[in-house]
Amino acid sequence: MGHDRGMSERIIAACDGAAKGNPGPAGWAWVIGDAHGRPERWEAGALGRATNNVGELTALAQLLEAVAPGTAVEVRMDSQYAMKAVTQWLPGWKRNGWKTAAGKPVANRELVERIDALLAGRDVEFRYVPAHRVDGDHLNAIADQAASDAATTQQPAGTALGDHAIPVPAPARTSPARTSPARRKPAAAAERASGAGSPGGGARTIKAKFKGTCPCGTAYAAGDKIAKHGSSWGHPDCAATA
Repeated sequence: MGHDRGMSERIIAACDGAAKGNPGPAGWAWVIGDAHGRPERWEAGALGRATNNVGELTALAQLLEAVAPGTAVEVRMDSQYAMKAVTQWLPGWKRNGWKTAAGKPVANRELVERIDALLAGRDVEFRYVPAHRVDGDHLNAIADQAASDAATTQQPAGTALGDHAIPVPAPARTSPARTSPARRKPAAAAERASGAGSPGGGARTIKAKFKGTCPCGTAYAAGDKIAKHGSSWGHPDCAATA
């Protein structure tokens, strides 16, 4: 698709959705870069209570609406579901009268149909990028952060609303804690991160199934290690210092 164009003309964009719980307070975001991937404009919005998949599909629809139809674009996404829905599954769904292979109605059909219409006659390349990696895609990390912020605040944001500063992605998930410096105890955090200290002293950790927000106010991602803080969950360091 679009091999007759020079890569220099293809703008690079990323989109992402977020839900705090699944379903839960949700948001979407996109960021559009130049041909070198430098971010130029972004937008994020709230979805009230929705699933992560609705957030991902809404983000893609909003991005396609923001790109001029004649513009060649590379879309970077960390959602296998949203990408496969529109690049692989959609033709079969249409043939089956919007039923899945199992004969059930296709979930989020209206959003998928909206994306299908937006893709018609366009030069769009999709690229899957792994989420939350130190060496991950910078544009995707920005979209991920903006979607997470929108899910938490339930407020729209972006360059069109005067928010010209590009969202700063939270540090990659390998860092021991993403709390504010005032709340972090560096020596203790380093000790826990290295696995030192008394085995019984730290809070028991599990891997988070969904994104969420720690009592310290910053988010954690699905797959992050989290620990119990009273009745809620959050960063292990915050539990230990609470």
